[in-house]
Amino acid sequence: MPSRIRSYIKFLVAFCLIVSFCLVEGEAQTRRKKRTRRAPAPVAPRPVITNPPIAPAEGTQSETATGDVKIISTDDPAQEPTPSTESKPAKPAASPEQENMQQTITTLSNQVNRLNDKLSQMQDDDRYQLDMERLTRAEQRAEQLRSQLIDIQTKIADFEARMEMIDFALRPENIENSTAGYGSTRPEQARDARRKALESEKSRVQAQLKLAETSRVRLEGAVANADSEVDLLRAKLQQRRDQMDAAPANTETPAKPRKP
Repeated sequence: MPSRIRSYIKFLVAFCLIVSFCLVEGEAQTRRKKRTRRAPAPVAPRPVITNPPIAPAEGTQSETATGDVKIISTDDPAQEPTPSTESKPAKPAASPEQENMQQTITTLSNQVNRLNDKLSQMQDDDRYQLDMERLTRAEQRAEQLRSQLIDIQTKIADFEARMEMIDFALRPENIENSTAGYGSTRPEQARDARRKALESEKSRVQAQLKLAETSRVRLEGAVANADSEVDLLRAKLQQRRDQMDAAPANTETPAKPRKP
């Protein structure tokens, strides 16, 4: 069930991203079309000021009463061409369609963020459950190893007790007492046979005791490793539980998108 929910969330996130990309691409194409259709503003011609020549009534030269010639200039140095300022086109205001599109993109982005948060939370929960299962298996394995260690220790104790009994039976007086009731004409052969049987049994018990000792050492190391793994998993789970308890619950209502 969690895998189906995760698949659904991933599909919804991908769908939201594709819709957002299509909306942004459509908005960009609309802006490019509007820019190509808008004609450039005509540039106002710069005014050129000319000084037409003014012809005097009786010629360009006038004589004074003393007979001197006076030249009249028609240039006006005070008049200079003033540069004209070109008016810059005003930036067009955003249309309602663009505002609605921006609001839609913002809403989709907020939904994607919320879905990502939910997906991250589900992944954290899955990791927590996986760690719990690992801890349970580690505890069971540690218990099984400890039970095997107890069994092998019991066998070692039995083998050691059997070794003491064989050593006691191998004493000469005990061998002689055990063969005294046979009624044989050759008691030396009976004692040798008894001694060989006891020594063979002793060798067999010693081999079993050696194997048991090796198994005991191996099991002790395995139990120590299993206990260490259990302690690490418990500490990890406790830390994750503390983080989950310290994290504030995300119960706030999503904020409405602001108009650009």
